[in-house]
Amino acid sequence: MEKISIHAGRQIPIPRFNVTTFLFIATIIVVITGCKKETDLTGKDLQNEDYKNGSINFGKPDIVVHKNGSIQAAVNAAKPGALIHIEAGTYSEAVTVTKNGIKLVGLTNSKGEGVIIQNPGNEGTGITVLNRGNGFSLQNVTLQNFSENGIKLDSVNGFYLSHIRAVNNGGYGIYPVFSSHGVIEYCTANGHDDTGIYVGQSSDVAIRFNQVFDNVNGIEAENATNISITFNECYNNTLGIFADLLPGKKITTATNVYIAKNVVKNNNHPNFSDPTDLAAVVPSGLGILILGTDNATVERNTITGNNFSGIVVFSTLVLGTLAGVPPDAFADIEPNPDGAKIRNNYLANNGQAPPSLPIPLPGVDLLWDGSGVGNCWSSNNFQSSYPSPLPACN
Repeated sequence: MEKISIHAGRQIPIPRFNVTTFLFIATIIVVITGCKKETDLTGKDLQNEDYKNGSINFGKPDIVVHKNGSIQAAVNAAKPGALIHIEAGTYSEAVTVTKNGIKLVGLTNSKGEGVIIQNPGNEGTGITVLNRGNGFSLQNVTLQNFSENGIKLDSVNGFYLSHIRAVNNGGYGIYPVFSSHGVIEYCTANGHDDTGIYVGQSSDVAIRFNQVFDNVNGIEAENATNISITFNECYNNTLGIFADLLPGKKITTATNVYIAKNVVKNNNHPNFSDPTDLAAVVPSGLGILILGTDNATVERNTITGNNFSGIVVFSTLVLGTLAGVPPDAFADIEPNPDGAKIRNNYLANNGQAPPSLPIPLPGVDLLWDGSGVGNCWSSNNFQSSYPSPLPACN
């Protein structure tokens, strides 16, 4: 999740834990007595035909960055829409792209070695894309050891990110915001104290065939619309897959998130976020968490070995309570999840060791706090739920 401080006097002031707030959330939990198609977000939805079908063959490069050369110098010299090949090697630099349609493709040498872009010493982000326009592509590159982000895209319409390895880059590995019509596929992200692959305040993005591990959040769609998260493997994160709606953002809605055919297992990593950030209160042991997002569909996933719960549907107010944030801090959003469809998932061995929390939440395969309307569960293979039974889909 994007940084929201939990120190008083910053973005959201946090009072001491409040008995009234506790009772409010506890009451929601206790008082608990059609189907959406997959969003079609294949390459054909992208704005530039170069991205067709997510399988890129751009042809002859306009510029080649030779080993020991400068990627930034090549970007500076390139015209909009240029294809830049990068020879295998290690490049100690940060790169900023401000031109539309730039395509960066890493090459592999005869020894199987590829392109590594690493922090030269004091850089926050490995690749920053600020073209405020159409088109960007990055393929076959490792981004490592930057203090904030591996790659950040801001306001890019039509992007393709493939076969990227993001390793130990501070908060985020792959980080598009205010962006649209994109594909993130066949990437690996690990070692991030917020999120491995994060899509925020964005729309029409497919996140597929990726592997995320050893992060706080594996994959996250925050305040985002029309997001497809499919065929990913998420393991050993604090939380595997996260679709959330948070306050204090320019975009104040989150809807139509499709989560299907993922393997989400053993997400029990201790939370290692900055203790002043809201991400620090995310409990360990969660497979998939729907937090305040509307019209989420979670289907045909395999979810096992998550110590707290397999699939959770909560109001954003629950996270607020864990952080000690009063309900009035959420006045700019409607915090309850509506229209969630949880169906045809396989769940096993979840909820075996739930954490100790300031509100009474059981360890189960399927967990709901009772908030929202039109939420339903059907044809799941599971051992335990709270409440039991859960509302069935028509």
